[in-house]
Amino acid sequence: MRSFIIAIIICFSPILSQTGYEIAKRVDEKPKPRFLSNKIEMVLKNSRDKTRTKQMISKSMNGGEKQIMWFLKPKTDYGVSFLKIEHDKGQDEMRIWLPNFGRVRRISSKKKGDSFMGSDLSYEDLSNRNLNENKYIRLEDETVDEINCYVLEIRPIGNIKTSYSKHISWINKSTLVTKKEKSYDKKGNLIKDKSFDYIFVEGYSVLNYVFIKNVQKNHTTQVYFSEIVLNSKIDEDIFNEKSLQNMPVD
Repeated sequence: MRSFIIAIIICFSPILSQTGYEIAKRVDEKPKPRFLSNKIEMVLKNSRDKTRTKQMISKSMNGGEKQIMWFLKPKTDYGVSFLKIEHDKGQDEMRIWLPNFGRVRRISSKKKGDSFMGSDLSYEDLSNRNLNENKYIRLEDETVDEINCYVLEIRPIGNIKTSYSKHISWINKSTLVTKKEKSYDKKGNLIKDKSFDYIFVEGYSVLNYVFIKNVQKNHTTQVYFSEIVLNSKIDEDIFNEKSLQNMPVD
């Protein structure tokens, strides 16, 4: 009996002793669909409970390493489009086409903390975090909505340009997706409270809904994803500045 118990301890000890970095690495290496197309609806609510709704079409590849979005609604945003290309080294490229001004605006690293189209998502929030640009501290595991979660404190390292001092992330142990997250401003004050829901499509956990609350402004954004299509080939040439002006057929 004693040897059986020892065998169990040896078998499970690598899981119990995982560091924050090791958990983050497992999340980072989780398989992602090659191509993803969907429609996105953002519902913005201000502190006076007034709402605005925005709709767009999105196409992305490699887990969002490349993404292009075209705005359909409201009419004032129709034709606005956004392009993001992430790089392993160096700053991500972000550009936005503003048809009313007839020009493409490049989003500089200094502007990554700005609001994306009036929402509670910043341009920085739209990028995947580089695994090696942060340190990961494992906190005590917790249960969220009856889901067992790893809890990680994520802090940028070096001279990484960011508008956040840290994030606390709750990660579903079984699916390795983020269940909720709290983000803190440069002064260490809570600024955003986020929660995430997923659906299982063709063997992948795919975002279905995101809720973001800016607790400092009492402003919220709900993001709904629909018409999700995985691994239907997307022409990689679409991820360039010229495509920003070419609205897809709805």
